[in-house]
Amino acid sequence: MNLSGILVMAKAERHTQVVVALNALEGVEVHQVDVASGRIVVVQEAQDIHAEIAGVKRIKALPDVIMAEMVYHYLAEDERAYEAMPPELTEDGEGFETCAVPAYLNS
Repeated sequence: MNLSGILVMAKAERHTQVVVALNALEGVEVHQVDVASGRIVVVQEAQDIHAEIAGVKRIKALPDVIMAEMVYHYLAEDERAYEAMPPELTEDGEGFETCAVPAYLNS
């Protein structure tokens, strides 16, 4: 099981609709809403890292979401061993790095 803390920024005037849409997503629970700034804090539960990233992408694709970024990640257990970061964590599909690992951490 993987848990993610995700900061979502939504249009302030549409925060109610975004909160409803977030709560409708499987494994996602809204924990804090700051109406004035449009900030929403959610926790997502996923089976593995791939489902976790897919969930963040679903959140980013919701209408009226300005941005969504994973700010915390907890990995309980994952049966797969990773030699490197999975590609979906490092590239956004358009050649941009979304989660670059600093060089000093690769040694």
